[in-house]
Amino acid sequence: MSQSEKIQERSQADKKYTWAINDIYLNDQAWKNDYNEVKKCIPIISSYKGKLSDSSESLYSYLKLNDKITVLFDNLINYAHRKRDEDNRNSVYQEMCGQLSALISEVSDVSSFEIPEILNIDDSTLDKFYSENAELGMYQTYLNRLKKRKEHILSEAEERIMALAGQMKEAPDNIYSVFNDAELEFPDAIDSNGKKHQVTHGTYIPLVRSDDRILRKSAFESLYSVYGKYKNTLASMLSAQTKQLSFNSKARRYESSLHASLDANEVPVSVYYNLIDAVNNNMEYMYKYVRLRKKLMNLDELHMYDLYTPVINNCDIKINYEDAKKTVYEALRPMGEKYLNILKDGFENRWIDVYENIGKTSGAYSAGARIHPFVLLNHKDTLNCEFTLAHEMGHAIHSYLSNREQPVIYSEYVIFVAEVASTCNEALLMEYLLKNTNDKMHKAYLINYFLEQFRTTLYRQTMFAEFELKINQMTENGEGITADNLSEIYGNLNKLYFGDDIVIDDEIKLEWARIPHFYYDYYVYQYATGYSAAIALSRKILNEGESSTDKYIEFLSGGCSQTPIELLKIAGVDMTTQQPVNEALKIFNELIDELENLLS
Repeated sequence: MSQSEKIQERSQADKKYTWAINDIYLNDQAWKNDYNEVKKCIPIISSYKGKLSDSSESLYSYLKLNDKITVLFDNLINYAHRKRDEDNRNSVYQEMCGQLSALISEVSDVSSFEIPEILNIDDSTLDKFYSENAELGMYQTYLNRLKKRKEHILSEAEERIMALAGQMKEAPDNIYSVFNDAELEFPDAIDSNGKKHQVTHGTYIPLVRSDDRILRKSAFESLYSVYGKYKNTLASMLSAQTKQLSFNSKARRYESSLHASLDANEVPVSVYYNLIDAVNNNMEYMYKYVRLRKKLMNLDELHMYDLYTPVINNCDIKINYEDAKKTVYEALRPMGEKYLNILKDGFENRWIDVYENIGKTSGAYSAGARIHPFVLLNHKDTLNCEFTLAHEMGHAIHSYLSNREQPVIYSEYVIFVAEVASTCNEALLMEYLLKNTNDKMHKAYLINYFLEQFRTTLYRQTMFAEFELKINQMTENGEGITADNLSEIYGNLNKLYFGDDIVIDDEIKLEWARIPHFYYDYYVYQYATGYSAAIALSRKILNEGESSTDKYIEFLSGGCSQTPIELLKIAGVDMTTQQPVNEALKIFNELIDELENLLS
């Protein structure tokens, strides 16, 4: 499907390019059966209250019940949410997601005794339990983690209140998702010939990548004109998000929402600040790139809508989905046969929902269901979408390996390591493409694309991280959040990150309004740290071969069996230092020089 075609209804989608959701449940009734099965578990959960310390068998059987419910929820969540994401206008699956959210909250409520009771079991009693029941040993790492977070665990009554508040905490993200994906419509963009182009979340980036500057500007203004109309509503949503994070961190006795978020993933706060400091200390590389882009595009003024279009003309090759799959497969051969077999399975057995349709959730993601991962794309025939395919399959295979190699309790990896697996695939794809072209201009085009990955992932995501930190600090300091001060902060950060050789258009000050990741609780910094780690690991895989690949597969198979910092050390990267970020930025600088030399 070309970007010029009218976006189809879901009912018109070709089955082979849709995901096989029926691998989870054959129909909605089967979903309801498992929903009712979880409901039946609620009184069983309650029956364990006050009894977790009675015996090793009581504690073990409760934890096994927890695993059973986790698996049931995995199926329930993935079916309901994936069906909703197919078409956000479908009220059936909106309601199903609402029912599920209520059920999750109910289970959290009745199980709120779990952590306080476990924390009240003294170490000597736990040691006795381990000696009595060898099978309980599987949960020792989990139980030790709980013990380490004891000061942030509340009383049983307080934990129950926190559980009851679960649905309210989700409200800002849920409201934003529905508003952004189902309610917003944008005016058509007009090209230099007066032709209209439909603007959607899926078509926007291809439009601003166009070599038609009038079209780029028109699409840019179309998108932000709509966000501008709703800026106060959107600011209220984002304010609500920062307030719920602040409430959670204060209730759990953390220094800040940043501390609370990173502690949940066992990541030192210093990693976050190290990232911002390292990027801020190497800002001259970005300024150098902006100057080169302005020069290569032969512009008197470089605007924000000029940042995405390739600086090399006539090299934006159309890559259809089938060709993208073949190239990604070849590029990932250095990963070895085990990895490739999983990739092939995903390609051939409908793990992927490929094309945009009306109402479908925008962007791309991988959902790591236990049956097998599900990948959402909104594919256009672009190089960017080829990289998105490699990226999301990196997530998918990470989930696949963790789910199969780890018990339920340790199968879900934390988000800090998630972006490493995806971005490593992107880096390997880029290395493959550069190696397999002898055309000077095509190579220059690819280097520019690589530079754009550094700009959009390392610099831009760090800018997002700095913005997120600032607005959460405002809330924690008792300052009000408005559309005006959000736009001022965001505009100033754009000046800092892009320098004086670009015009900071008024529209870009509203970009905060269209970034869904600001509702994900300090998520974005991990794109930048993950990118830095991935660059290092891709080089190791290419240079060291099987020995490095084996360690990398071990890392992917680790789930949350160790801390993310420890897991990355297995693969050969230490993210407690600024070294991976600094080294990645040095490569960025070298690529700028290489591009300039190629085109001089």
